[in-house]
Amino acid sequence: MVDAKKTAAYGAAGVKTNQEAGLDALLKWVAPTEAHRAGKLGRSALPIGYFANVVDIGHGTGLALTTDGVGTKVIVAEMLGRYDTIGIDCVAMNVNDVICVGAEPVSMLDYLAVEEARPDVLEAIGRGLAAGAEQAGVNIVGGELSQISEIIRGHAPGAGVDLVGMCAGLVPLDRINVGQDVKPGDAILGLASSGIHSNGLTLARRVLFDQAKLKPGERSRELGRTIGEELLEPTRIYVRVIRALAEGAVPLKAMLHITSDGLLNLCRIQAAVSFRIVSLPEPPPIFPMIQRLGGVSDEEMFRVFNMGIGFCVIVPGDGELIARAIEIGRGEGVAVMRLGEVVADPARRVVIEPRKIVGEGDYFHRTA
Repeated sequence: MVDAKKTAAYGAAGVKTNQEAGLDALLKWVAPTEAHRAGKLGRSALPIGYFANVVDIGHGTGLALTTDGVGTKVIVAEMLGRYDTIGIDCVAMNVNDVICVGAEPVSMLDYLAVEEARPDVLEAIGRGLAAGAEQAGVNIVGGELSQISEIIRGHAPGAGVDLVGMCAGLVPLDRINVGQDVKPGDAILGLASSGIHSNGLTLARRVLFDQAKLKPGERSRELGRTIGEELLEPTRIYVRVIRALAEGAVPLKAMLHITSDGLLNLCRIQAAVSFRIVSLPEPPPIFPMIQRLGGVSDEEMFRVFNMGIGFCVIVPGDGELIARAIEIGRGEGVAVMRLGEVVADPARRVVIEPRKIVGEGDYFHRTA
């Protein structure tokens, strides 16, 4: 049973965390549209709900598709008047999802809604998009700029923006990877995040700015830079390191982007198993800062934030393979560590032993 007191922090910050009824209302109309492509090219290979979907474009090739945005991280950019990093986040949130189905990200589109079309702001966002595209090895082939001041309202007059992307990738239909071959005994490897990434910013802002009364431009000794700079640290793009692992003959049995819901994202895979986490890295200092200043429980922290792990791969539980993966990650500048193992439990739980919490469904709860 979920303890409401332990799950109130994100809701109190303005995010409604129980969205199932609303999502079901939407999907009851969207999901049946699959019938329009029945027996034709363009039919989907997966049900809606994984990190990306794949449609059949013929000759054994699948087109992987996903869309995501930067969320309320744009508010921090507005507060600082600094827009040159959120484009990287937009690319990252999309390409990191596309690689989860085994696809190679190819091209992106962006949708930018603004309160005012300010050339300096748009140029800064463009620089970030270009930097992210370079890191991911994709091109940005178009997009849409919409000035809608009646809808978009910024932190300061005229400063409002919303940034969303869509990414396409390619994958052979017979190589789509949704963790279908994961089995007990496989190892869970965690790839370090660069910080908060682009999830949980609503709770972070509520704690740091509203409760603790810190200022975005205030320098923190704990962080070694200003609060705003820490929150704007771009989401890490994992395309190159995942490619390097695959080319280094490390069998990637599942790939998982750790975003909102944290390590509960492990439960998205097709295999009916559970996950035992026995070791965790020391999280970047922004996470213990938020937890301390906001009095946020471990259960809520691990549900809202990545807690230092931005991506996971599941590989065979072979010591030499794991050592090779760690070395390859080091060569790509990404710390890789063994977090734990897959266990034979069809309940689809995530047991985080170091924190004595268990994740089931949408929440973590304290173990006895």
